[in-house]
Amino acid sequence: MTSAKTYDGFTEAERGAMKERARELKKNGKDLEPEVLAKIAEMDGDDRVLAERVHALIRAAAPGLTPKLWYGMPAYARNGKVVCFFQAAAKFKSRYAMLGFSDEAHLDDGDLWATYFAVTALTPTTESRITDLVQRAAA
Repeated sequence: MTSAKTYDGFTEAERGAMKERARELKKNGKDLEPEVLAKIAEMDGDDRVLAERVHALIRAAAPGLTPKLWYGMPAYARNGKVVCFFQAAAKFKSRYAMLGFSDEAHLDDGDLWATYFAVTALTPTTESRITDLVQRAAA
């Protein structure tokens, strides 16, 4: 006799992210930069180094965006709506960290444009590209 396992469609990690998101929604309207910085500090190794620098670049390039947490990851919003966000590689078990942009970002370019960018290292060239993307997204 085999026992039937139930599957509700979400992994344990996905359920955890949804719980984090629910906690984040309860804090809407508060200054969340200290919590964003604390979440970055919890990251390991390269993820932390990349997230710290990406955070600094975003804050400098678009001071009008408000830091917040979004599914447990650093995000930056305009009028409460996320414009861009950082995803740690370790959290999502991917090969690389990512900088993503929501549909609130002003990056439209014809019929096709990128909304996610792999971030493996921060060089002057990649920092300049991130700065340009964030400034355009936040405009």
